[in-house]
Amino acid sequence: MLHCQVEGEGPISITWRRNSVAVATGVRASVLSNGTLLIKNFSKRRESNETDAGEYDCAAQNRYGMLISRKARVQLASLPKFLSHPQSLTVDEGGVARLSCQVNGIPEANITWQRDRRPLSTDDPRYTLLPNGVLQVTSARRSDGGLFRCVASNMANTRYSHEAQLSVAVAASRTYKEPVILSGPQNLTINIHQTAILECIATGNPRPIVSWSRLDGRSIGVEGIQVLGTGNLMISDATLQHSGVYVCSANRPGSRSRRTALGRLVVQAPPEFVQWPQSLSRPTGGSAVFSCTATGVPEPHLIWLKNGKLLTPSGNVKLTSGNMTLAITRITPEDEAIYQCIAENSAGTNQASARLAISQGPELPEAPTGLQATTLSSSSLHLTWDQPAQHISQQIIGYVLHIRRLGEPDSAELQEAVDKTIFTHDFNNLEAATTYSIYLKAYSAQGGSQQSSTITATTLGGVPSPPSFFTKVLNQTAVQVYWDLPGKPGKVEGFRLKYRGISNPDLQGQEIFPAHINTHTISHLELAAVYEIQLVAFNGNGDSASTRRLVSLSEGGASAAAGQSCNCDQADGSASTLLVGVHSGLACILCCLLLVLLYHRRSFFCRKEVSWETPPTLNDVRGPKVPTPEGIELSQRCDSAPPPVMVMVEPSPPVAPGTGTE
Repeated sequence: MLHCQVEGEGPISITWRRNSVAVATGVRASVLSNGTLLIKNFSKRRESNETDAGEYDCAAQNRYGMLISRKARVQLASLPKFLSHPQSLTVDEGGVARLSCQVNGIPEANITWQRDRRPLSTDDPRYTLLPNGVLQVTSARRSDGGLFRCVASNMANTRYSHEAQLSVAVAASRTYKEPVILSGPQNLTINIHQTAILECIATGNPRPIVSWSRLDGRSIGVEGIQVLGTGNLMISDATLQHSGVYVCSANRPGSRSRRTALGRLVVQAPPEFVQWPQSLSRPTGGSAVFSCTATGVPEPHLIWLKNGKLLTPSGNVKLTSGNMTLAITRITPEDEAIYQCIAENSAGTNQASARLAISQGPELPEAPTGLQATTLSSSSLHLTWDQPAQHISQQIIGYVLHIRRLGEPDSAELQEAVDKTIFTHDFNNLEAATTYSIYLKAYSAQGGSQQSSTITATTLGGVPSPPSFFTKVLNQTAVQVYWDLPGKPGKVEGFRLKYRGISNPDLQGQEIFPAHINTHTISHLELAAVYEIQLVAFNGNGDSASTRRLVSLSEGGASAAAGQSCNCDQADGSASTLLVGVHSGLACILCCLLLVLLYHRRSFFCRKEVSWETPPTLNDVRGPKVPTPEGIELSQRCDSAPPPVMVMVEPSPPVAPGTGTE
């Protein structure tokens, strides 16, 4: 029997589900008047592989909505065969013996031990029986020997393990033995408030002392802590603070010699709510936000139900912040329901519920009708809608158009307001070849109407953007051209490649390529000539702007100098380039002539010697005459290096084609 107790405004109908499928009522299963599910002859039918086991929940519904209960797992009691049996062993007298067995039962089996087919009394403190089926015998005596076996029992069955012989040998001498941990703590995961037992049994001579500590250095505490036998640690009513790594140490008395073993204890906690969703009442067209926050170990996962069914985000329903916030916008009567927040983790589940009611708010305008869109161009759409009736238009103060790219979230939505007397509107500056989602709302002083029917419209495709290309001179009669595919706007249907000779315009050609081709080699060109190459991308809407380059084939096999690419329609670049080249050549000739003249001038001064008489001095006029040389010979020294000569060439500005020079 599974009970389901519900409180609320009647009438209330209760149904049951197993594994999310409705339970068929009939001879074997029935729902009692108090909502309890009664299943007769609960079993698993081998012939059809059907079973009554599974996860059950009850659903309660009234005129406000539906609630789903927590899930209850129902399993068929069973006790399968032992997974492991005790093994025979021999220990020295005074030593430690450990026997174990393992079995998985539903429900968990109770394990006891027998020696020589008789129940083993655990009143002797030397015997320690752990819940997981481990039997420890300390300070073994010869009388402890015998045949041991496990006895596992639950409501389904009782099973006996294989027998194992325990032999206790007389020790020849009490020799020294280092401490040894026969069995250390294992990693263990339990739920909060359960009991954890960490095993630690050690042997040695002298008998080692077993102690416990935490790896993080924190104190284990004393409340709820107990030692079983000679060293097993039991933690009752475990809390989250008990999680950690525990260290078992076997210490030899009177020395620092010891052995250690580690085990991790993980304490889980089922979800608990720290914030519950609250019931709300909102008018049609309004918004509602439900918040739900839960804690637990591990961290819970949140899901939402609407009237017992899994809630999935839609146009006006959004889940954010890891499903902790449920936002409903543009509320309609279909949104009125009971919403449940379900928190789940490996330790359990929890749930909280709230109701969204539609309140009778002020009278709002009716939703606009007849919204239509016409494509004007690659960047414009024209919208029209029906003019409302006179009694409706009197309360309308304006319209708001909502537009966003199809598939994008509401956060990317754009809105434009329209006067109440206008029933058309143009959207401009849109992206080419893009589909948009559009709806319209009318507003009065009390608020907004329901949205109109959502329509979609697509702008025309634009022409491609200018392609960029590069050239590589293969030899003096061939050049390779390769280019990249341009992006938006406009898809590319193909490329048009043109070339013409600069000195001989009759040498020209054109090639057309599909959109997947991005390279071409132009061959059989005029030897060492200069060519202009032009590339255009096109589609059904027209051609892109052209991209041009000048390529010289004078250096065979070398890459052409990359000229400036331009988007132009006039072929004037070649003439300007030739004129600049002519002026540069003239400047070089002038430089050579100037150097020749300087050389001849230097030779003239080297051959000529000039003498001047010494001019009269003041002594000749006012004082006694001082003997002076009759003359000073001045000569140009030709063995010294000539002074440096700096020549500056100022390039002439380019002349426009057709103007010439004076």
